[in-house]
Amino acid sequence: MFNPSDIKQQEKELAKAKAQKEHLGFVEKEKQEAKKTQEEKIILEEEKVYRRGIVTVKDIIAPDAFEVKPAFVKLGDKYVRTLFVIDYPRYISVGWFSPIINFSSTLDISMFTPIKAGIVLRQLRDKVGNLEAQLIADAEKGAPRDPLRETALRDIEKLRDDLTQGLEHFFQFSLYVTIYADSPKKLESITEEIEAMFGAKLILSKRVLYQAEQGFNSSVPLCDDQLQIPFNMNSSPAASSFPFISSELTSDEGVLYGINRHNNSLILFDRFSLQNANMVVFATSGAGKSYSIKLEVLRSMMFGTDVIIIDPEREYEHLSEAVGGSYINISLNSEIKINPFDLPRSIGKEVKTGDIIRSAVITLKGMMRLMLGKLSYQEDSLIDRALIETYAKKDITPDSDLRKAKMPLMQDFQEILEGMEGTTDLILRIRKYTEGTFSGLLNNYTNVNMDNQLIVFSVRDLEDELKPIAIYMIINYIWNIVRSKMKKRILVIDEAWWLMQREDSAKFIYALIKRCRKYYLGVTTITQDVNDFLVSPYGQAIVNNSSLQLLLKQTSSAVGIIQKTFMITEGEKYLLLESGVGEGIFFAGRKHAAIRVVASYTEDQLITSDPRQLLEIEEAKKEFDEQLKNENKGV
Repeated sequence: MFNPSDIKQQEKELAKAKAQKEHLGFVEKEKQEAKKTQEEKIILEEEKVYRRGIVTVKDIIAPDAFEVKPAFVKLGDKYVRTLFVIDYPRYISVGWFSPIINFSSTLDISMFTPIKAGIVLRQLRDKVGNLEAQLIADAEKGAPRDPLRETALRDIEKLRDDLTQGLEHFFQFSLYVTIYADSPKKLESITEEIEAMFGAKLILSKRVLYQAEQGFNSSVPLCDDQLQIPFNMNSSPAASSFPFISSELTSDEGVLYGINRHNNSLILFDRFSLQNANMVVFATSGAGKSYSIKLEVLRSMMFGTDVIIIDPEREYEHLSEAVGGSYINISLNSEIKINPFDLPRSIGKEVKTGDIIRSAVITLKGMMRLMLGKLSYQEDSLIDRALIETYAKKDITPDSDLRKAKMPLMQDFQEILEGMEGTTDLILRIRKYTEGTFSGLLNNYTNVNMDNQLIVFSVRDLEDELKPIAIYMIINYIWNIVRSKMKKRILVIDEAWWLMQREDSAKFIYALIKRCRKYYLGVTTITQDVNDFLVSPYGQAIVNNSSLQLLLKQTSSAVGIIQKTFMITEGEKYLLLESGVGEGIFFAGRKHAAIRVVASYTEDQLITSDPRQLLEIEEAKKEFDEQLKNENKGV
């Protein structure tokens, strides 16, 4: 018999069993999850232990310690302070920020330009309304005009027009400079220098106070402006603060010196357009200094400039042959001679003959010191009187006409000395140059032909002892020619350090460089021995009187004095150390730019100093001559 209560009882038991089963499953699941969580905790702890033994990038760049003070932070053993700009003048020039960027100390510079404000036009319109209302009110009251308000109104109206037309954009510009120093005293000193640079541009800056950490964080490369000190600025003045500017040395006319390495523009310049046309070139051996100057010589000749070169190593012979120049070899056995006693035949009516003779005597006394060594006061006085009498012996006096005069020789000078008392020692020393080993250099009449656009004087075959004397004599002769007839000329003195070793010759070169501008002459001095050249006070003076300066690759021993002399930045210093052949820095007046000297294939064949190329050219010439000879035989 069917009993409903039994069925209900069975259902209850089934439900109870199901509940127990679900409970057991839930408990089991909880146990599994707890076990899994425990395992994850163990793995996480083990991973933490593992990570403690790993060096990360953060560990590498993190300082040893970080201490926050009200006015600065101490980062390890460095003291760090941030300056921020809060106001600018009405006008600001492009590149105004360069002195601070090139400041010779460690700086971090941050610029923030948040998105342009959309409400700026409405704010400017309201400002215009306020200014106009104030001006109208002043006019009704009969008050004097307010130039500041009128100027502000004009500026705002112009800015509104430019913003509306899309010529300008509006920014909120933030500028922060973070300074690093080794001590609080040094930090204070650098801070004052930076503030003075800002002040010189009428820019108001302030130091962080109780925000030193935020200032530091705003300067590290995280693009996070934690100071939030913006200045409303349109795009033109904001662009003028852009730090990466490069000097343009391109003019309408002149010689192409090379390519600007920063922006690939042409460095085109006329050296005669500057305060003076002098140039100095400093480079290590093989850096391309002679190559660069030969390229300038070749291009200057295209503009009709006469060029005279003093060549100590026979590097310019191939160029001279290529352009049909005169290559003059000065040696003891050479047929070409120069008389050191020559005088300029004519240098204008305003210069008297007496002054010419006096100048020649002073110059010759300098050469005598190179020849004879150190002179006592008595010997100096005797030589001075003997030189004047030597010219007088040939009837060259303050009343003479130099165009008809016959110049004396070194032999005449010796004869005058022999007729004077107290000159025995001088005569013994001078005979080496009149009767002895060196008589073939200085004791002859001049027979040099200067009628050519390019003239090269070679002194390679002279002994090292005679080279400074010969170069001194050649430059003096060239100076006489330059003063006799004014013409656009360039004088190139290669390996000028030969002349900087002695005070008299260094003083002579300096005097020449100071006076040559009046005679339309530009002097180029080239040297690879930078230390010997710049240590001399006359070397420093020559650099100061040279408007053009070319610095090519330098050695680590010379780059220090180069940096100090030319006040180049650390980046430019390393540029000179790492430059390739024909690369460096070109200075023209106050401007300078990184340069790469480039030549066409034809120019390269004419000016190369590479022995391999020169050998190939010689072989090609021999083949051509042989081929031409065979063709002539066939005819």
